[in-house]
Order: sequence, then C-alpha cells, then structure tokens
Amino acid sequence: MAITAALVKELREKSGAGMMDAKKALTANDGDMEASMDWLRTKGLASAAKKSGRTAAEGLVAVKVENGVGVAVEVNSETDFVGKNAEFQAMVGGIAATAMNVDDIDALKAADMGGKTVETVVTDAIAKIGENMSVRRMAKVSGDVVGTYVHTAAADGMGKIGVLVALKGGDITLAQNICMHVAAANPIALNEAEIDDAILAKEKIIFVGQAQEAGKSEAGVESWSNKQVAKFVKESSLETQKFVMDTSKTVAQVAKDAGAEILAFVRLEVGEGIEKKNEDFAAEVAKTMGG
Repeated sequence: MAITAALVKELREKSGAGMMDAKKALTANDGDMEASMDWLRTKGLASAAKKSGRTAAEGLVAVKVENGVGVAVEVNSETDFVGKNAEFQAMVGGIAATAMNVDDIDALKAADMGGKTVETVVTDAIAKIGENMSVRRMAKVSGDVVGTYVHTAAADGMGKIGVLVALKGGDITLAQNICMHVAAANPIALNEAEIDDAILAKEKIIFVGQAQEAGKSEAGVESWSNKQVAKFVKESSLETQKFVMDTSKTVAQVAKDAGAEILAFVRLEVGEGIEKKNEDFAAEVAKTMGG
C-alpha cells in the first residue's frame, strides 16, 4: 500500500509521534493505521491514551431514569450548531423517552414516537435541518438507585458525555458522585472479569514488545509485562480505580462504606470511536478551482 502524506499526517495527529517515526510505522505495517499505532506504542513513541477516544462526530447524549431503570442514547449530527438547536434537543429528548420501552438500538429505531418510527422522525429532521443525523447507540442499566451525570450540558439531561450508574443499596448522592467519577476516569469495565480478553491479550503483546525494546531478559520481559497488564487492569476497572473525590479509597471501597454495591455503569461520549475527517478548506477550494 502506498504511504501517502495524508496517511502520515493522520497517524502523527493520532499518536503524537514524529513525522519520520509515523512514516516508519506505516511502512512496517503496510499502511494499516491500527497496527501502526500499536507499533509506535511498542517502540515507546506513542501513548495508549492518544489512540482512541477522539471525538469525531457532533450531537448529544441524553440520559433518562424512571422507576430504577436508566437509559442513555447518543444521537449524532454533522455540526455542533445542530446540538444547540432547540428542535434537535427536543427530538433527542423524545428519543431517550422512547428508549425507556425498548431493549436495543434496532428496536429503538423501529419504535413509535408520536405516530412515526424513530427512524422516520430522524429522517424528517434531516430534511428539515439539512444535516445528516443518526441514532447511534443506546444502553440501559437498572438497580435500587440509578444516578445520572451529564458533562458539558446543552439542555436538561443531555450533553457531550452522559453517564449512568446503578447501585444495589446506597442513595442518589452516592450514585451521582460515582457518575462524576466515571465521566472523569473513563473506566472500560466494572471489574477485571468484565474486561474483554482480547483487550488484555493486545495490551500484553504491546508490553512484551516494550520490554524487549528495552533489552530486558526473557524472564524480565515476562515479569515486567505481567506487572504492566495488572496495572492496566487496576487503572481501567471502575471498582479498583482511585475515587476522584477521595484518592485514598477505591471506588469499590467508597460504595462498600456506604452500604452499596455497584451493579453497572454506562458512559457514552458524543462521537467516541468515530474518526472525523479534518477538512482543509483552502485546499478544497483550490482543488475545486483547479489550483
């Protein structure tokens, strides 16, 4: 695969690596972006945090709770301006309310919303507002207590990040505080048992590569990489993370002290995991004009 300047630029922006390192990574991995990111991490030339979580679409996440059940829904638009539009916000709120009665995204799109399916409501909004939109994700939790938190709120119950936390026992203040922790710390799972084995295997490969690059012995490679995986698990699991409001305790300990158990959490961030194409307006105009 030809390694273009555009590919090198994209990898540089995602990884924070230098131009030559980005080019070497792409060349070594035949232009595969994800493999190149892993190559850079193995060489110690990129941070894990920079490879994902890039906001690549606009819109809103709405959260809603009724009778111990919470739902979060992400509705995307092309520009941030639409997220500030009152009609769009009303539609997103209506979709979240509709989501209380369904179990997955396909059922939500087909659900009735004021005499039309949700999918038709969105299609009509596209025609009226003039931007592409989509109902991308939804998630539900349930418990004795369900807390919510919205970060960068655009309207009541909706913003750029929406969080739900379900507890057995405890109270709403505890649930909301843990929601704020989730928004800030961004755990990938409730505990180690819920972390995908494929994620752990991938991290192990990268840590082994880093240890080998550092010249560690075979035994040293295994020992160091295992410690790094354990650290990754501890820092990525909600229950074992240091609580942001009291770093002397883990989140699990905070819940236990309050007589509660964390059953589940949801964190949806607008555009998470979607790559946004960065348009060079001047270059686009020049291309259109034949320049």
